Amino acid sequence: MNSIRLIVGLGNPGREYETTRHNVGFWWVDELARTESLGFRSESKFHGLVARGQLRAHEVFLLKPQTFMNLSGRAVGAMAQFYKVLPTEILVVHDELDLQPGIARLKMGGGHGGHNGLKDIIAQLGTKDFWRLRLGIGHPGERAEVVNYVLNDPRTDERELIMDAMQQSLHVAPLVIEGKTEAAMLKLHSR
Repeated sequence: MNSIRLIVGLGNPGREYETTRHNVGFWWVDELARTESLGFRSESKFHGLVARGQLRAHEVFLLKPQTFMNLSGRAVGAMAQFYKVLPTEILVVHDELDLQPGIARLKMGGGHGGHNGLKDIIAQLGTKDFWRLRLGIGHPGERAEVVNYVLNDPRTDERELIMDAMQQSLHVAPLVIEGKTEAAMLKLHSR
């Protein structure tokens, strides 16, 4: 099993998006960087903010694409190509409409479920076979409401649940990074 070399948090750049549901991927990598004392810096050739460090004796890159969500693949593709990172060594952390707030799920591959960030990453990498950490944000109930919903802030109670799921998934991050994904899933999915 491959260890993870690149962790991508999905979100939109800019202060107005910082606290929105669509940016929970950014929140997650920010929290990981904070706990590991890693700093992000802007890397124009990777169209994003990049941090690097040794996590569990593995060199790992953290990436926050600054291209806006629907072009996230440009940043992921550029980094993967430059550092020769295989798709199976990539973990993408993103918001998930099909899971309730408070739930986090890890999986390999699958479709994009209408998520424009995933859609672009799949297109750029030419494969669906990368790891995803899906952080539940719930669904507004109406398809027409989705864009408005993801680009708005979660309610206070939802935010607390999302933060709880983030903490739970951050606890298993070392296992994921080491490639012990089955153990990580068992821990994360059994709560």
